[in-house]
Amino acid sequence: MALEKEEEIVVVNMENCQEIHVSDHDHHATINQKQQKFRRNDSLEIESQTTSNFHRSKGPSMAIILQLAFQSLGIVYGDIGTSPLYVFSSVFPDGIKHNDDILGVLSLIFYTLTLVSLFKYVFVVLRATDNGDGGTFALYSLICRYAKVGLIPNQQLEDAEVSNYKLKLPNNREKRASKLKSILENSRFIKVFLLFTTMLGTSMVIGDGVLTPCISVLSAVGGLKEATSKINQDQIVWISVAILIGLFMVQRFGTDKVGYSFAPIISIWFGLIAGIGMYNFIKHDPSVIKALNPKYIVDYFIRNKKHAWISLGGIVLCTTGSEALFADVGHFTVRSIQISMCCVTYPALILAYAGQASFLRNNNDLVSATFYKSIPASMYWPMFVIAVLAAIIASQAMISGTFSIIQQSLSMGCFPRVRIVHTSAKYEGQVYIPEVNYILMIACIAVTVGFKTTTKIGNAYGIAVVFVMTLTSAFLTLIMIVIWKTHMLLIISYVLIIGSVELVYLSSVLYKFDQGGYLPLAFSAILMFIMYIWNTVYRRKYFYELDHKISPEKFREVTCDTSLCQFPSLAMFYSELVQGIPPIFKHYVANVPALHSVLVFVSIKSLPISKVPIGERFLFRRVQPKEFNVFRCVVRYGYTDVRNEKEPFEELMVERLKEFIVKEYYWSQNMIQDGETDENSNVDKSQEISDEGRVQEAIEKEIETIEKASRAGVVHLIGENEVIASKGAGFGKRILIDYAYNFLKKNLRQSEKLFDIPHKRMVKVGMTYEL
Repeated sequence: MALEKEEEIVVVNMENCQEIHVSDHDHHATINQKQQKFRRNDSLEIESQTTSNFHRSKGPSMAIILQLAFQSLGIVYGDIGTSPLYVFSSVFPDGIKHNDDILGVLSLIFYTLTLVSLFKYVFVVLRATDNGDGGTFALYSLICRYAKVGLIPNQQLEDAEVSNYKLKLPNNREKRASKLKSILENSRFIKVFLLFTTMLGTSMVIGDGVLTPCISVLSAVGGLKEATSKINQDQIVWISVAILIGLFMVQRFGTDKVGYSFAPIISIWFGLIAGIGMYNFIKHDPSVIKALNPKYIVDYFIRNKKHAWISLGGIVLCTTGSEALFADVGHFTVRSIQISMCCVTYPALILAYAGQASFLRNNNDLVSATFYKSIPASMYWPMFVIAVLAAIIASQAMISGTFSIIQQSLSMGCFPRVRIVHTSAKYEGQVYIPEVNYILMIACIAVTVGFKTTTKIGNAYGIAVVFVMTLTSAFLTLIMIVIWKTHMLLIISYVLIIGSVELVYLSSVLYKFDQGGYLPLAFSAILMFIMYIWNTVYRRKYFYELDHKISPEKFREVTCDTSLCQFPSLAMFYSELVQGIPPIFKHYVANVPALHSVLVFVSIKSLPISKVPIGERFLFRRVQPKEFNVFRCVVRYGYTDVRNEKEPFEELMVERLKEFIVKEYYWSQNMIQDGETDENSNVDKSQEISDEGRVQEAIEKEIETIEKASRAGVVHLIGENEVIASKGAGFGKRILIDYAYNFLKKNLRQSEKLFDIPHKRMVKVGMTYEL
């Protein structure tokens, strides 16, 4: 919905709003300049309408791309890069039964890496970025922008005027796309299902954030057993726990200070595993190159039947971290990720797995410790140190990714309020969430101590990995149909090849449900329950305010009440409601019969895009009657925007309010002049100058009122809504609202802490909502 039609709307663009001085000499030039400056346009750029690389409209140079490609090694590839530590041992937990089984497994690894990690993610999924950002919410936001599938009715026509909101769409195959779009918009079940799927994918990624540190660190530290017989598995577990505790304790410092020291370490890691792989390939059995022939996959399944299908749960671990290619693309560029994957990561992994297969062909009995046993003796300790460092880096990347995912969920109303700390002034995506950090630490320690071995953790890890991959493919197929309008033959080919491969892997990992596979599903169930509670009540509250909002007529009646006294100050009244005046305002006036000289109703809103340019963040309108200086302000953020970090929110909003007043006066004046010019082309020049003077005087007078009110004091009015189930509500609804939601609300951060509102200038207005 748009804001009320009878009230004018102006998008404040800081870059185009400048003070204009009028003189007799250059009157006509100034009028033309002013009409251009204050015309309601979006300042769109061609590059900013595309779905990738929004923040680099001209495109970075090749030197910058290569630099980003190098830096991406340390942030993106830690997880997939450390998978050679445990893949072969996970595939053959009971030992190798036939020597040619190694060729079948190597062939499966090769084609899985090629089809899923390389083709799907690097060349297809990376095309679906949301203005350069990736992840599950990026896919969901693209669909939300193209079709109205959001469950909260706060869509506004003005949102599409944000410069990076629009999508560049092809013109062919419109009929099929339009039909599917209509189905999406008219089916509540599909809307709920899409949101549910997004929550599920988010929960699975958070599950990855728990399991990656466990399996990576435990696998790396396990190398100590190969160096000395004095170390047993229990000691390995407690050493791993100590490393994990240290890892989570340093999260509060952020990755900015150490992030780019990761790239050289991971580069050395890839160089070493590729070199050792080549050494083993030449020394032991170069004939493993035969695994390029997919016939060995067929033979492997014929020979092992059900056991071959079960082993797919271990093989799929070679793709762990592929989702990070997409999720972390916002820190780099699509081209830099493609270069680093194709030129470094993919070749190094293929050589590493080929080398391990060659080693195993002559050492079938050493499969339980393939990685460390295949290392030449002289390289053992350097490799051990680098392996532990690489495991820590892989864990760090997934933990940081978990924080980013939760930040996105929070902004979309799908996660309870938690404190978001921006740890870097240079890199916007680096955030830290204290509450989540400690919960993850406890979960990681519990999993490591409880499972003890990488085999059981691998069973759990496989389910989380394949679920996220499958959900990404499902979203991508929808985007291919409704947004990209891809040819149907290509869509069918993608589903038959990639989709069928992932479904086969999913069936295999689900078979190990009782062997540790239940863990990520249990995590997801808990997270989904929390998200469902919060999002459901969040939507119910919004609909309550929408149904009980104050009409313009009622608001005029309240503000024109002569019994109300006026405070010489500026008040910001916070509300979730985008349309109209929230019902809590009437409750406030009934208890405090006074109005502030300037009143701004502030609504914080998240758009289905990754970032909102700061010049387009504030959407103002004036609420009548004009003499009471009442305004509505919708403050729009993207789901990756960090709120209120760069400068105090109130100062920024007051400045934008003054800019709005200037633009509103000039825009309305231009409309009047344009209408008069159409009727009479011979406009009196002196009359134009006189009108211009009156406009300038009116602007100065109103801005002086705003400044005087802000100097007198800014008061923040926060709606403190108590939510209870309505009378006659069912048992389930009472449990949901009265107990579950209110428990979460009482134990989490309040709104004023999220926006750093000064405690001395804050007034809470209480009201009970019966939902």
